[in-house]
This record gives sequence, structure tokens and C-alpha cells, in this order.
Amino acid sequence: MSTSIHEQSAQTKAQAAARLPQPVVEVFDRSIASLVDQGLPSDAIRAGDTLASFTLTDATGASVSLEQIVATGPAVIVFYRGGWCPYCNIALRTYQADLLPRLAAFGARLVAISPQTPDESLSTAEKAGLEFTVLSDPGSRLAHTIGIAFEQAEDVLDAQRQLGLNLADVNAEGAVDLPRPTVLIVDQAHTVRFVDIQSDYTARTEVDDIVAALAAL
Repeated sequence: MSTSIHEQSAQTKAQAAARLPQPVVEVFDRSIASLVDQGLPSDAIRAGDTLASFTLTDATGASVSLEQIVATGPAVIVFYRGGWCPYCNIALRTYQADLLPRLAAFGARLVAISPQTPDESLSTAEKAGLEFTVLSDPGSRLAHTIGIAFEQAEDVLDAQRQLGLNLADVNAEGAVDLPRPTVLIVDQAHTVRFVDIQSDYTARTEVDDIVAALAAL
């Protein structure tokens, strides 16, 4: 049986706490606590909502619309922070290995969306060996539209730069806003049938929960 995303993330978080400078760890921990305390925005997308049509660019630079994504069945749409995020990489690799093979039974498609540039998305897909569509959401505009985006505090941006990450360099349009990790299941009528939004960005939706939601459609 595969190790859960929760178990993998907990191990990664413990390793980071032991490896990174303590002031940086404290900044990240405060950031997570603040996001959890804030809770979900009142305008965050909910099950039963209609997801408005959108068109984004994939890792090769081609345009992909929501209509194309759900053309043959429901879609599992994953919003992630970026290929630089270890917790995102854990989730994406787990979805590749454990979720993707199970989607054919539901006629479902898997798509992942981040604010990265198409080039960075391509790098993420190649490094992780992903076989599903990876899209770029410049400025996290789609994420803002559905109420899951947030603005990072300046001390978090400073801590990231100390570790060699400048989000303005890897994100489209130099934006630094990020989406809360989110999984949506959208049917062919664009109706959202399942939503899981994580305030703690080290947490992710487990494969079994996604499969159970698909089975309930």
C-alpha cells in the first residue's frame, strides 16, 4: 500500500525543520498558523457552484479551455503552489502514481494548475514524470476568481529568497500571490461536485478521498 500524502508531508516537514535555519522555519510556521487562523475566504468556491469558463496555457504553450478539459467526462483539477514546493511535488507524484491509473474507470481527466510560467510548468512536469496536463495561471487570476488565492507576507518572501527562491522569477508576470492547495471535481456541465481547500499548505487531498468523490458522482 502506498504511503499517504500526509505521512510523506510530515516526514518532509520534519526534515526541513532539522535542515533549514531556525528563523526561516519559524517564519514558515507562523505563516501556516496565520493562514489556518484566517480560515477559508467567504467567497471561496463551494460544491454546487458553477466554475466559469477559462482558458490557460499548458507546459508546451498551447491553450487549454475548461470546455476541452471536461469534454469527455469529469475533471479533477488540482491547484498547487509550484514545482519549487516540496509538498506540491509529493502530491503531484502521488497523483501520478496512485490516482491517474484509477481515473479511467470514471472517464475522468486530471489537470494541475499553478502560477508558474509555462517553462517552469514544463520543468515541473518533466522532473516529476507527470503524464497529465499542467497549466499556468498568470497572477493566480483564476485562483483569485474562485477565492482560493492569497498574498504572501513580506517576511515569507524574504525567507524564500534566503533559500534561493524568488517567486517573481518563476511565476508568470512576476506575481507572488499563490493558491491555497485545492482539489476540485468538475462535471461536464461545469458544476463543482467536490471541493477540498487546504489552509495549511503542507496538507493535501488524499487519493482515496478523490476516488470516493468520483464514485459518488
